[in-house]
Amino acid sequence: MNKVAARAAALLVFVLILTGGLVFFLGEYIAGAEDWVMFAGSPHVYSGNKLGTGILTDREGELLTDLRSGRTYSEDALLRESMLHWTGDRLGNIHAPFMQTYAAQLLGFDPVNGLYSYGDSCGTVQLTLSAKAQKEALEAMGNKTGTVAVYNYKTGEILCAVTTPTYDPENVPDIAGDTAGKYTGVYMNRFVQSRYIPGSIFKIVTLAAALEATPGIEELEFTCSGTYEIGGGDITCMERHGKQTLKQAFRNSCNCAFAQVAEHVGREKLARYVALMGITDALSFDGVTTSAGNFEVADATPEQVAWSAIGQHKDQINPCAYLAFIGAVAGEGTGAMPYIVSQVTAGERTTYEVDVQKSDRVMTVETARVLREYMRNNVVDKYGAENFPDVEVCAKTGTAEVGGGKAPTATFAGFVADKDYPLAFIVVVEEGGYGRDACIPVASRVLKACMAAMDGI
Repeated sequence: MNKVAARAAALLVFVLILTGGLVFFLGEYIAGAEDWVMFAGSPHVYSGNKLGTGILTDREGELLTDLRSGRTYSEDALLRESMLHWTGDRLGNIHAPFMQTYAAQLLGFDPVNGLYSYGDSCGTVQLTLSAKAQKEALEAMGNKTGTVAVYNYKTGEILCAVTTPTYDPENVPDIAGDTAGKYTGVYMNRFVQSRYIPGSIFKIVTLAAALEATPGIEELEFTCSGTYEIGGGDITCMERHGKQTLKQAFRNSCNCAFAQVAEHVGREKLARYVALMGITDALSFDGVTTSAGNFEVADATPEQVAWSAIGQHKDQINPCAYLAFIGAVAGEGTGAMPYIVSQVTAGERTTYEVDVQKSDRVMTVETARVLREYMRNNVVDKYGAENFPDVEVCAKTGTAEVGGGKAPTATFAGFVADKDYPLAFIVVVEEGGYGRDACIPVASRVLKACMAAMDGI
């Protein structure tokens, strides 16, 4: 009897050990199966050391790149150039983040069913970008260096984001031998990786801070004689604007007036509102992290604080982050966070679908409405509403002095105040001179293309 009991106890211990081992294995499998499948040497995922499966398309399903059998691109050369900084090249000089970020979803892997993608079958990453808008943007930029981008501030979809210079990944030029500077910085995605001195588009930020922090500032009058002395230094203006209201000073982009606005707001409040509005934040989405901006006034002189309020001094913005801020202005204080991957499918299954994220409130509804009124006045009274027929565009131009004997960087940012086309945009042209001349024609063409894309045309 004792032998039977002993054997039963031993068997029970064995069963418990076996059960515990099985539970441990299942736990490890569930927790680590995706890592095992996705390891760098996996033949299901990689070809050599590069991702070897997956198709990338635009918002309408047009092929951008296919990673199988090495890598193939669209047959449209203009589209290949316009999408280069999102699709990447074969040599890996320009990295396309989406396929790597969503590799597991592309494979259609789950612990129960295993892999969908195997052999010739593969998953698809669908972007929010419009192939037609990308091509229109590249043609509009011509030989200019910089970036142009448009996003839907209600949904967060980036419809267009073009970087120049670029090249055809099917016909790679001699970049190393470029002595004319045609391809300087070509490997950089300027929309997400660059930082620019903003120039006068930063006055949107300063105006917002003034409206929030200084009650009654709209009733004040500002005088411009061409220079304004502050803290022992001079702020200079392109013209003598005389006496102006705040709205007129914003339309005139008057540096002297905005130096006075900066005095009313004060160094500490200005810095606090810049931080609150997220101007210098780095954004992350779909495997992309943007460059952070810069705003330094803690140890600045009163003159330097004034220049910062005007968009100079040490100010730097990232185009993507600033676009999100403009979206918040358009959205009456809060906008959708930008994204570029709408969904991932593997066979009949949707393995990833975007979850739209709203930004925190960065200003009151009242402040956003005044900004809209002032920015609309700029277009109607200064830039020409005929440049944007049939839609209500609200915007601000900028001319950023960069030094070093270079021509200024031209900037332009704004939005469409139309429920059918809730689009915000930014254009940056390096050494472009005046924002009005260099950027508005680009913005006009690209907005029209993005609206057509929204209409399914």
